[in-house]
Amino acid sequence: MRASEIMVTPLDLSDPEQRQAADAFVLAHPEGTPFHRPAWLLGVARGTGNAAHMLGAVAPSGQIVGLLPLHHVKSALFGQALVSSGFAVDGGILATDPAAVAALAAACEGMARDAGIASVEIRGGPVPGESWTLHEGSHLGFARPIAGDDEAELRAIPKKHRAELRKALANTALRIEIGREDRHLKAHYRIYSESVRNLGTPVFPARLFREVMVAFGADADIMVVYDGDRPVSAVLTLYHQGRVMPFWGGGIADARRLRSNELLYFRLMAHGRERGMSVFDFGRSKTGSGQAAWKKSFGFDPAPLSYHSWSASGERRDINPNSPQYQRRIDLWKKLPLPVANLIGPFIARGLG
Repeated sequence: MRASEIMVTPLDLSDPEQRQAADAFVLAHPEGTPFHRPAWLLGVARGTGNAAHMLGAVAPSGQIVGLLPLHHVKSALFGQALVSSGFAVDGGILATDPAAVAALAAACEGMARDAGIASVEIRGGPVPGESWTLHEGSHLGFARPIAGDDEAELRAIPKKHRAELRKALANTALRIEIGREDRHLKAHYRIYSESVRNLGTPVFPARLFREVMVAFGADADIMVVYDGDRPVSAVLTLYHQGRVMPFWGGGIADARRLRSNELLYFRLMAHGRERGMSVFDFGRSKTGSGQAAWKKSFGFDPAPLSYHSWSASGERRDINPNSPQYQRRIDLWKKLPLPVANLIGPFIARGLG
């Protein structure tokens, strides 16, 4: 099929039929992710105020042959961009025909030009076209099959890290809760906000987590580790086509001593197995980061991720944590009292996307 034979049209995400058709395409595609789904687009839009768009490539037969999910992320500090997908680690063009890739990329470029948006950022998927810049090496992905039982899972973890996990398993004060109730959301947000502040990152709005949970329904839940009655580690997880995808997680300062993060993810693997999942997708981490080293020590081999960008003017947003200017912001943020960071962080973070 030629690109000229494909019609690219914006889908109406408020229309249940169009939303269902897009979701069916994503769920049937072997490279579809939660970040391609209308649920992600709408949850993020409602939680952050960044508008959601879905471009659909339609064949002469009327069938969808490609999708491109987008958020229009705007920030007074960082500028604006079309992002696929906003607040995600994946996204990009999802297509069953190479011609649809070219058609969607061209439509996206035109959309950015018409709206006066400086750049487009695509996280994953095929190379959109020759005018796009490929970015490799900045992030790594981590995934492996879930073992058949807890003992096999323990054996899959390298010896040194396994010893740390056994200490957590022997700590009878630690207990696990899994749920979708308001108390789980509140516990998760308290932990997550402290964790990201300690890393020098503004916390996302609490509404983002709530709206994503609502949008995904049974395909999302929260696991919390308690030390007695004190929540110490937590993660919000998405479930997609056999994959367990822990996405927003963290621990308080005492989590390292308690090894509660080790326990959190080990129990999440078992929970995924009980749900019939087959792959544990640990998500992305920055190359050379402590987080990447920690995931590798858990028995996960890194795989480099590829992203793509396009700009009519050559300008791009500066949201690279490794840039000198961004590092100065991180150093300042780490010094803020937690209540102050939680007050102003969401106004900044909703523009990072």
